[in-house]
Amino acid sequence: MNTKMIIELVGYLGSALVLVSFLMTSVFKLRVVNTVGSVIFAIYALIIHSYPTALMNACLVAINVHFLWKMMHTRKDYEIVPVNPKDRYLAHFIQTHRVDIDECFPGLKVDTARANFALFVNCEQKPIAVLLGTENEGVLDIQLDYSTPEYRDFSVGNYLFDKLKDERIRKLTYNGPMTDAHRVYLTKMGFQHVSDGFVRRLK
Repeated sequence: MNTKMIIELVGYLGSALVLVSFLMTSVFKLRVVNTVGSVIFAIYALIIHSYPTALMNACLVAINVHFLWKMMHTRKDYEIVPVNPKDRYLAHFIQTHRVDIDECFPGLKVDTARANFALFVNCEQKPIAVLLGTENEGVLDIQLDYSTPEYRDFSVGNYLFDKLKDERIRKLTYNGPMTDAHRVYLTKMGFQHVSDGFVRRLK
């Protein structure tokens, strides 16, 4: 493989990352991947002496870094709103996000009839996450823990699991379907893997 081909591959890699970033539903991940792709493409543009292209990508990097910093440092005001598992708006919310829920939890059949615990997490009075499960003597078996794509930066989970202590929940369990991303989320949230699923004790 000669130098020219390596340089071309660098350009293709940068372009591919920029394009892939626009397929991501999470705004945070979109900006991270777009930043990496723009950096690589800017380097490629400098190598081939395409300075306008390099300048454009450098500007994209600066814009992405600005918004990433803002996203990470802007305080989000969350609020927990307990609801009845049979609540019609809960059913509407789940149905509205059904496609995304199916992607996050392949094969999950949401059954509100067997749940006795449900709540929304609101941000600026807008529902952005839902927790649904069965509670028994302080142990909550989670059926669905779902956040809309733009709020998947772990801040919702950190807030939610901290506030669950106020709802007299002392232990969480989950043994439903999951993707690798959800497994990472559970680990990040302090869950431990056991034989039949994941468990977290709330202090």
